[in-house]
Amino acid sequence: MPGPHRGDTTTVAVKIRLKRLGKIRVPQYRIVVVDSRKKRDGKVIEEIGKYHPKEDPSYIDVVSERAQYWLGVGAQPSDAVAAILKITGDWQKFKGLPGEEGTLKVKPAKRDKLEIFNEALKEADGDAAAATTKKASKKAEKTEEPKAEETPAEEPKAEETAEAPAAEAGDDKAEA
Repeated sequence: MPGPHRGDTTTVAVKIRLKRLGKIRVPQYRIVVVDSRKKRDGKVIEEIGKYHPKEDPSYIDVVSERAQYWLGVGAQPSDAVAAILKITGDWQKFKGLPGEEGTLKVKPAKRDKLEIFNEALKEADGDAAAATTKKASKKAEKTEEPKAEETPAEEPKAEETAEAPAAEAGDDKAEA
């Protein structure tokens, strides 16, 4: 019987390339392993990383183990993916070249908002403190006005509560 039989494996050219996602002017890519005959954004064999070129510095995340595996079994990276693998150091690791650490730039850690506020407060010295106390005093005045209206309604309750402790004191004397 000529031709492949069911269950036989065929030789397929496997590529590592970019799959485009994102909005019109905000591209985001997935680094994928795909049959070379498939469309750019078609069905993939495996997703092995992410690449966001519009961020500063560009966000690159590659699962090194999987990239090494696919390069080892003969998957051919596209030019763009080859450049990304050189930045992460995976290409050098695969080829046995020096520079396995790569040249990947990482975004500095984001500072805490409270820390930024405290620094700004120190820089402004007393000016910012006076401004915050003014706002706080205005809020305090607004909250005091409703309390003044509620206090006449609460006065009878205050008399009842004054009688209650006296009654409890009398109960304590009776128990002793």
